[in-house]
Amino acid sequence: MPSIEVRPLRRSDQDQLTTLVNAHAQAVVPGMSASVAAVLASLERQPGEFIADPWVSERVTLVAEHQCRVAAAAHLLRYSAGPQSGPACRDLGKISWLLYWPEAPAGNPCWADAAGAAAALMAACLRQLERWGVSKQGAGGELPVRGVYGVPEQWPHVRALYEQAGFAHTGHTEIIYLAAVDGLRRPGGPPVAGLEVRRTVGMNGTRLSATLGDDVIGCIEVETFEEAERLARRGGWADIGNLCVAQPYRRRGVGTWLLSQAADWLSLAQAERLRGYASADRDPSGRDDTDYRAFLTAAGFRELTRTRRGWTRLAAGG
Repeated sequence: MPSIEVRPLRRSDQDQLTTLVNAHAQAVVPGMSASVAAVLASLERQPGEFIADPWVSERVTLVAEHQCRVAAAAHLLRYSAGPQSGPACRDLGKISWLLYWPEAPAGNPCWADAAGAAAALMAACLRQLERWGVSKQGAGGELPVRGVYGVPEQWPHVRALYEQAGFAHTGHTEIIYLAAVDGLRRPGGPPVAGLEVRRTVGMNGTRLSATLGDDVIGCIEVETFEEAERLARRGGWADIGNLCVAQPYRRRGVGTWLLSQAADWLSLAQAERLRGYASADRDPSGRDDTDYRAFLTAAGFRELTRTRRGWTRLAAGG
């Protein structure tokens, strides 16, 4: 039986690595994939993570090769133990993602089972974490594809491997929703007399604010991401960054009206699909998204996936 070799990533692995990444991404988000350049760039830095990425002091990418194939791959991060790192990441070693081909079709001699390669890769990852001597060990599934993070329910093989290695889900679960922009509800007019929309720059994309005179009673932020140089497939996607309505105006249709204004704006940008996010349980801040989940469903969103964020393992000697 051919041996399994666990080694650092080589440039010649880039195409097989990207295929492995995109296969896992597309099981979560339909038709979504990253280019080879985007995958390779993500191994060097994450410019979008402008808060936490500067805390990373070391990055390691490993692959498990079996029968001339990249059967499994993992990307590990070491966060600085210094005061510049946030408390949650300080002196943390993390498997940012670990992926492997989960099944070998029965009777197919050309497709070797990757379970052994995945086990060997995990053992190498744990040795790397121990060599770093970090006080905390974590894991996740943050791919260079929007909407793919944590350990999604579509990756039971990854979840099982993490659990066998001693990682446990200690964080919270998020639900990712998806809607067709042209399928979102469109109310006939403003639900409150005198309500107008104002468009400005927001923290997470374009902000559309619901205003009554000088008062802002609600807002929604939507961000489109064509990213033609990073996405292997065409764009047309957008995310909801923030949606809020002042307490006195809730349950009066303001949120639905704001969402319709966002849909009109996105249609002008030729964005066809819109994603929303909500916690399935109380998030770390204690927020309860029960009402927001009901709102998204009523507005025309469907549940795309549930993903478990926050996996930890007790480091040796901890």
